[in-house]
Amino acid sequence: MSAKRPRSFYILAGFFALFLLFLYGPTLTIAILSFQGPEGGLTFPMRGVSTHWFADLFRQQAVGDIWGSFSRSLVLGLMVMVTTIVVSVMGGLAFRKRFAGSTVIFYLVITSLVIPSILVSLGVGLIFSQSGLNVHWSTSGYGAQLTWTLPFGLLIMFAVFNRFDPSYEEAARDLGASAWQTIRHVVLPIIAPSLIGVALFGFTLSYDEFARTLLTSGSYNTLPLEIYGMTTNVTTPVIFALGTLTTIFSFLVIAVFLLAVWVQSRRRAQSGSDAGQGML
Repeated sequence: MSAKRPRSFYILAGFFALFLLFLYGPTLTIAILSFQGPEGGLTFPMRGVSTHWFADLFRQQAVGDIWGSFSRSLVLGLMVMVTTIVVSVMGGLAFRKRFAGSTVIFYLVITSLVIPSILVSLGVGLIFSQSGLNVHWSTSGYGAQLTWTLPFGLLIMFAVFNRFDPSYEEAARDLGASAWQTIRHVVLPIIAPSLIGVALFGFTLSYDEFARTLLTSGSYNTLPLEIYGMTTNVTTPVIFALGTLTTIFSFLVIAVFLLAVWVQSRRRAQSGSDAGQGML
């Protein structure tokens, strides 16, 4: 017979349910309102149920550049993701040993997380404009977003390499592997799940970043800026349909990265099993 749960359990469960409602309630509300009929508005009660506004997204829009801004956010997210992975791995490898100025560099990297995002956007935009450089989403916007993603990637790599067993590298070098072969065939496969996490951080933080892109994107908006602009001139549920599709896209991205982690873990398990059978 199971023991009776204390009252505190139900209180905490209630708080957790309220937290989930607060967290996902707005998203669910937008998703519901996006299925309004052709005569629907931006508020309840709903006027019919249909997929009219989703179809409207794929027609020529009188306002906004939805698909252009989406493609820019996608390309920018991939650029930031790749750069974050490469720099984070290199930084993690470098910080395994103490070097002159390492402490100062570490705190400079972390400082960018506590500086208000709008100030970073303003500063990067001013540097580019005053230097005669083009303020564009692929240059200044790219640099501004890296100030947000790189610290997260580096912190993850610091934690990973702090727990990394150097005996694996020593064994590879004893077998005649070069420094690059050791990194490629030993280090990277071991830290692959963490690299997937860094990639997910880099892409998702870039994809929905607003403040650090506001003053650095130039004359072409990314998707968050475009959606914000549409809130001032779009008065139909088409904006809710756009929000629903971008949310679904975000979940699909997360699912792809989780699938990559699962495939990687299966491969490692299969490799270990094959190695064990070879020893027998």
